[in-house]
Amino acid sequence: MKNLILYSCILLITFQVFSQRKDENNLVKTDTISNTKNHQLIAIPIAFYTPETGFGFGGGGQLFFLNKKNTFKNRLSNVLFSGIYTLNEQLMFEITPQIYLGKGDYFIDAHYLLEIYPNSFWGIGNNTPDTNEEVYKQTTHAVNISFLKRLPPDLNFGFQFIFKNHEVTEIKENGILDTQNIIGRKRTVVAGLGAVFNYDTRDNVGSPNKGFYYQAKAQFSSEIFGATKGFNKFILDLREYLPIGDKSLLAFQLYSENNFGNIPFQSLASYGGGSRARGYFFGRYLDKQMYVSQIEYRWRFKPRWTLASFLLAGEVANKPEDFFSIKNIKPSYGLGARYKLFKNKDTWLRFDFGKGKDENSGIYFGINEAF
Repeated sequence: MKNLILYSCILLITFQVFSQRKDENNLVKTDTISNTKNHQLIAIPIAFYTPETGFGFGGGGQLFFLNKKNTFKNRLSNVLFSGIYTLNEQLMFEITPQIYLGKGDYFIDAHYLLEIYPNSFWGIGNNTPDTNEEVYKQTTHAVNISFLKRLPPDLNFGFQFIFKNHEVTEIKENGILDTQNIIGRKRTVVAGLGAVFNYDTRDNVGSPNKGFYYQAKAQFSSEIFGATKGFNKFILDLREYLPIGDKSLLAFQLYSENNFGNIPFQSLASYGGGSRARGYFFGRYLDKQMYVSQIEYRWRFKPRWTLASFLLAGEVANKPEDFFSIKNIKPSYGLGARYKLFKNKDTWLRFDFGKGKDENSGIYFGINEAF
């Protein structure tokens, strides 16, 4: 494990030196494949590590439209595409267009995903035992298209179209998915509309030093649009970044998700992962309701080096009134380090270790902050 992590770090640092990435404000000018007055195409090698995937690697590119720009946030329209393979035999292909119109007053944010993904399942609920773990295989096609309107100076509001087709191709014989009537255990389609509202004053997106980010989403999957089951999903994501002196800050996040209706297990709230609940496998606990609250202290002891420590708690439940029983809360704590890859750009290499309840733990290696 130590050798794999070290090898991954060396690969990613090497890839970053000879590749080009876009941060929230500027472009890192390195490996440009094509460049004209109207567009710029770059190559992006990829390497990462998470408990859910193991070591992952691949590549892609990013096409920037130099004449279509958000003049208020100094961000360029672009299309990001990538293909990734992991040592857990997972295959992912993604295309993400982000197009600004009217100098940034309007924004199209879209995403397509093809995923062939062996994954783990423990059942549904906040207290599923580790011995329940079973592996299933699934192929997913997903499309998400958002159209947002800027409401000066820092508000954005818009609508979404959502489509996901989950095809479960292999399950464990006599396992939970085989013997229990779990919605989505064979095939499920999620299709419907949503609304998005956010307030964003962060100084940058990948590694904020100050500001606020408040987002609310409402999504509605309906048989009218071709969904196999109808349900509603409501998400609230609140973040604050408070500087402490010149070299450190406290970052806070409160995330809640509430689902109502007949929800396939693929769309249930998922506890764990490298962003919201480090120390737990993503999807280790699934249910209709979830909250996660976390605090992180970040100390930039050198211009390009940061140390971090974090503490979090949360849980899933079938109903909101089942929350806050002390024995059901899933806490986690951990430490991490970040290294700024480029002197004048806010692109950070992140390494975290999180320790959760019981035997749960995780090592996370990737780009930029968890939140």
